[in-house]
Amino acid sequence: MQSIVLVVHNVRSAHNVGSILRSADGFGLDHVYLTGYSPYPETKNDTRLPHMVKRATRQISKTALGAENSVKWTHSENVFQLINKLKLDFLVIALEQTPKAKLLTDFKTSNNIALIVGSEVEGLDRQILEIVDLHLKIPMLGQKESFNVAVAAAIAMHYLRTAGAL
Repeated sequence: MQSIVLVVHNVRSAHNVGSILRSADGFGLDHVYLTGYSPYPETKNDTRLPHMVKRATRQISKTALGAENSVKWTHSENVFQLINKLKLDFLVIALEQTPKAKLLTDFKTSNNIALIVGSEVEGLDRQILEIVDLHLKIPMLGQKESFNVAVAAAIAMHYLRTAGAL
């Protein structure tokens, strides 16, 4: 089975992070990387202030329902170093609505995939979009232009794990 990892970059809401972790567990992702200012659960040798650790862990746990303990995850400040490392073994894909984005539903690959999702409001930074291998977007059929980041990540994880694999 192809390896799929997820990079969650600058997602401010701990509830969205928890929901994404829960979906990652459900779809059998191999690893989740929480980067930038995305909140993350308590880690060994955590350097954050104790009250910040406790609050982030509690809020993530509320929606992750234990997935924060069953999914392999890592926190990394520098998303660019991570992307460059992932590019050695993965096709790195941004889930973002850009002019060059292809429809998720038209995408298929046998490559290992590193999917990147970003900020709930601003999306992914332009610098990230420039260095990834591909942009994918979810077809929108209604009035709204986008889904919540946790919903969009779950849709993409499901598609990539089932229909997107060759």
